[in-house]
Amino acid sequence: MIRSVLISLIGVALYAQQPPIQNAKLETIGVTSGLDAAVRSAAGKQSGPAWIGYAVSRVPGRGESCCWNNDNRGCGLEGNRNLQITAQRPTVVQLEGPTHMTILYRAEGGVIGKIRAFTVDCPLDAGGLPLYWLNGVKNAESVAMLTRMVNEDAASDRRKSSRDGALHAIAMHAGPEAFAAVDNLASNSQSVETRKSAIFWLAQTRGREGFQTVDRLVRSDPSPKVREHAVFALTQSSEPGAIPSVLRVAKEDKDAHVRGQALFWLAQRASKQQASAAITDALEKDPNTEVKKKAVFALTQMPQGEGVPMLIQVARSNPNAEVRKQAMFWLGQSKDARALRFFEEVLTK
Repeated sequence: MIRSVLISLIGVALYAQQPPIQNAKLETIGVTSGLDAAVRSAAGKQSGPAWIGYAVSRVPGRGESCCWNNDNRGCGLEGNRNLQITAQRPTVVQLEGPTHMTILYRAEGGVIGKIRAFTVDCPLDAGGLPLYWLNGVKNAESVAMLTRMVNEDAASDRRKSSRDGALHAIAMHAGPEAFAAVDNLASNSQSVETRKSAIFWLAQTRGREGFQTVDRLVRSDPSPKVREHAVFALTQSSEPGAIPSVLRVAKEDKDAHVRGQALFWLAQRASKQQASAAITDALEKDPNTEVKKKAVFALTQMPQGEGVPMLIQVARSNPNAEVRKQAMFWLGQSKDARALRFFEEVLTK
């Protein structure tokens, strides 16, 4: 009995270190002289394309990261959306979700291009390419290498997808060094685009500590572009303080465009009561007509036509003629029966 339990546990441990892989020329390499050297060595093994991968522990409770094509679960690394994954998954199911994640680099001519991250239970199809699997990679050295790649991408203006892939991968690593790296990139990077990507992944993956950083930035960062993106990132957070933070932005941010964007996202993500109160407040009290017009548009974004009664009220009685005109325009676009009755009423008076 004890022997069978040990065998089962060993199977789970081995599974946690390598995903189900098919259609790959697989070569396993032990990392003995550091991750950088191992990746450079693997990338230089041939001039054509190849994948380099390894597993690290991941932040808990963040769901799976995989691909679905109809009922087929698995990712084609070379973009084949019609593949049929045949890799076998273990019979042992981890109730808390995967504890590890797969980090993959696409190399060609010795140069790293795409960077992708999946939960380690996600079946992969390598498209017939070589895949060099690295064993013994430590989280800290993975974070350090990926952070350096992000900074190099920003300095050389390489593809956005490469930078975003690296930031996603860093954010999903378990451990304080991963949070510190993304937090620093969100707060201190010279590139606005890098900061925006880091802010998004902080809100998506790092729970309370990620929310606290994004909340701080949305309150005090001098860049309106960064604050605007932080508003969006907060709407993707599951932390209880996220929507109240966006409500504060809609009311208090010094930039009219940022206040307007906060109203837009509140209409989609907040409760009906919260969104209605914020939009009403902007329509009545915001000094900027453009923000009021954004508030009117936000009403059109509320689910299931919830904003139509308020649009009708704005069209009837708002003291700002431009705002009334905007409400009439969006009512006309809505094709809602209540809007049609309102127009009939107006035209028959």
